[in-house]
This record gives sequence, structure tokens and C-alpha cells, in this order.
Amino acid sequence: MYRFLLTRQWIILTLVAIVLIPTMIRLGIWQMDRYHERDARNQLVTDALNAKPVPVEELASPDHTVTSKERYRSVTAKGHYDTDDEVVVRRRVNSNEEVGFHVLTPFVLDDGRVLLVNRGWIPAPGAQTSYPEVPAPPRGETTVTGRLMPNETTEASGIKDLKDLPDRQIMLINSKEQAERLGRTVLGGYVAQTAPEPKGGTPELVGAPGKEDSALNYAYAIQWWLFAAAVPVGWVVLVRRELRERRRKEEAAADEAEAPASVG
Repeated sequence: MYRFLLTRQWIILTLVAIVLIPTMIRLGIWQMDRYHERDARNQLVTDALNAKPVPVEELASPDHTVTSKERYRSVTAKGHYDTDDEVVVRRRVNSNEEVGFHVLTPFVLDDGRVLLVNRGWIPAPGAQTSYPEVPAPPRGETTVTGRLMPNETTEASGIKDLKDLPDRQIMLINSKEQAERLGRTVLGGYVAQTAPEPKGGTPELVGAPGKEDSALNYAYAIQWWLFAAAVPVGWVVLVRRELRERRRKEEAAADEAEAPASVG
């Protein structure tokens, strides 16, 4: 009764099932790994945002590379803004996905070193070829609080670092490049300002980082494993249905053979 399993159709079906099971199991494992990675990153973000603010000098220094554990850490800095060397960062969006600029202002610390401060988002005045009107920051000595961020790269951001831009416009925030432009000692990375609140609400402060949807990867992992479990179950169901169909046909053929011939 099981000889039909040796037919070409059933051999192909069985081979496909054999290939699908480990493939789906592996996809489930991959999704679970993604879940753990995203969950770990979410925890790093949560820990950083909840940590007590520390002076920026405790974490950043010239040529320092901001690590994943330091990213989003709340830091404070005392000094004054240098708007003469202020630049804007092109093609940035606000909370409403409107395209504009981020305002990057050098912040001169009490020891003379420079901290790059992203003061927030402003709208573009139409074509992004001219320098926009930028609201002035507080004058004199002030204390800034913000989230420590690493230098931006094309690989991490997906933003192409275009050259030959209009005066005082950049594409990516990079402390090494800004140190060369300014001719001064600049701390590694930059700070996304969170306080003080700007007057009139502009520049619009950069929002807190969102969390990755790790639960979705967990659901996908379970889904792939359910699919893997369903393949052998489905194969057995098909085999049993084929057996029933073949038995029904054999019984029908036997009944027909045993039926008495009609008398004329």
C-alpha cells in the first residue's frame, strides 16, 4: 500500500519536506538571535537614558570613540556657545517627518576644549542652498545637558557624505572633521541637547531614541518553528489521505469484479 511513496511525485514532495524542516528551524533560530540582539540594545538604551547625568569630561575626550554603552548617556557641560563657527546639518527630519536642518554649535568648555552640541531641528527655508536663519542660543556661560552620541558615518546612518556643499552646511556630524575645520581641540562624538529648553520651542530638540520592536522577531521565531512542525504533520495527513483514496478505489474495483453478471 505504501509503494506510491516511491513514485516521482511523492519522492519530490518528501524531499521538499525534508529540506523545509531544517530551513524553517534555522530561520526561527536566526529570528530568535535577532530578538536577543534587539532586546539587548533596548536595554542599553534604557540604562543609558535612566543613568544619572555626569560631566561630559568623564566620558569624552579628544579622539575618543563613543561606545555602545556610552551612547545616549546623559551628560552635562559648562561653558559658552560659539555661534560664529556654527553649521547646519542637511536633510534631517523632525518628529513630523518634515525635512530641514539640525543646528550644530561649538560649545567652548571652561578649559578651552570644544564640545559639539546638536541644538535641534529647524525647518528649511525652501531650497537647501542658502544658510537658514538660526535662533540664537543663550549668551554667556551656561550649563548644557544632553545625550552623548558617536560620530556619524555613512555606514551607520545611510546618509551619503556629499562634498562641495554650500557654506556652513555639512551632511554628517564628525568631531574629527570639525576639529580640522575649527583648528581647535574637540571632544570625540557630540551631544544632542535636552536642556535648557530653547526659547519659543525652536530649534526643536531632537527626540529621545525609540526602542526596536524586538517582540516582532520573537513572534517570527515562533511562527517559523510552528511552520517547521506543521510540515511533517501535513506530510502524514497527505499520506493518509492518499492511502484512503487508494483503498477506496481498490474496494470499488473488488466490488465490481464480484458483482454477478446480468442474465439476458
